[in-house]
Amino acid sequence: MALTEADVIEALRPVHDPELHRSIVDLGMVRDVVVDGEAVRLTVVLTIPGCPLRNEIDQRVRGALAGAGATAVDIDFGSMTDEERAALRQLLHGDPAATAGSQPAHGHAEGRAIPFASPSSRTRVLLIASGKGGVGKSSVTTNLAVSLSRLGKRVGVVDADVWGFSIPRMLGVERPPVLIDQMIVPPEANGVACISMGFFAEEDQAVIWRGPMLHKALEQFLTDVYWDEPDYLLVDLPPGTGDISISLAQFLPRAELYVVTTPQPAAQKVAQRAAFMAHKVRLEVKGVIENMSWFTGDDGKRYEIFGSGGGAELAERIEVPLLGQVPLVPELREGGDAGRPIAVTDPDGEAARAFAAIAARIDKELAPTRRFNPELKIL
Repeated sequence: MALTEADVIEALRPVHDPELHRSIVDLGMVRDVVVDGEAVRLTVVLTIPGCPLRNEIDQRVRGALAGAGATAVDIDFGSMTDEERAALRQLLHGDPAATAGSQPAHGHAEGRAIPFASPSSRTRVLLIASGKGGVGKSSVTTNLAVSLSRLGKRVGVVDADVWGFSIPRMLGVERPPVLIDQMIVPPEANGVACISMGFFAEEDQAVIWRGPMLHKALEQFLTDVYWDEPDYLLVDLPPGTGDISISLAQFLPRAELYVVTTPQPAAQKVAQRAAFMAHKVRLEVKGVIENMSWFTGDDGKRYEIFGSGGGAELAERIEVPLLGQVPLVPELREGGDAGRPIAVTDPDGEAARAFAAIAARIDKELAPTRRFNPELKIL
């Protein structure tokens, strides 16, 4: 039976743009469909010239049409005009002139609100903090994000450690963000979208900024980036209790803070300062994660290289649960350097199982018990 133009459109409706996660039909990317029996010719209009995911879109379109019965598919690729990109950005990211009762606007340059600060936001924001550097906080952030993604959640990461940015490398991101009419579309790797100062500065370039510049950059990461309402947004904080942590407390008053420490008393004593800072700015501290808890030798014996008990002592002191202990595993460090998170490469290993258990506890045990419903109104 010969295909029709309507058959082609319906076959392509489930095909999503890999970056925007919307149907290419609904986004207006499918044009000029011509059907001749079981042969189909069409144009796919990409969001930007030289779209890095053109080949993936091509494969998805051909696969969908082959499944609908097309025996020959001819695809021409074009790109949207400036006006079409502006309309797309407005569709996805809101109208700067949005008023009450319409789609809320988000975007730093136009003075828009931070979406995650709204009581109606369904995104759980997890601030991953440490009192000092060198405790593996970014490794924890990366593998926790991947573990949440493997639970079927939509996850994003903000690399807020603007001086020591490392999340893109650890996550395995291989391309920069895409800019659509001043809307930044974050790249994804291993099921996690991320934004980082690493996309805007050379790897060996020093970022020499003071408070106002840091504040502005973080605000742009939260507003100009198209996050598309993820289930979780993890924020990898810089070590300590400086300007960035204070700014994020202002931007994200509903965020949950998780403290990463290692077992030794020196690290635990410093880590508690991050928790005390959170209390000062009225952020809720939800749990402690102990990293580098032990090393399992070839003899099967556990060696507590950095001592023991620091995570449990810190959790008891600040009256939150110790969510888990992550062992010291060489593959965890190697995976971070190579962009292969251990939660992906060795999901059944000791460290990955620890991250999976922590993610499950955060998702189930520590889920907020009160939910705001924007449809409920007092008349």
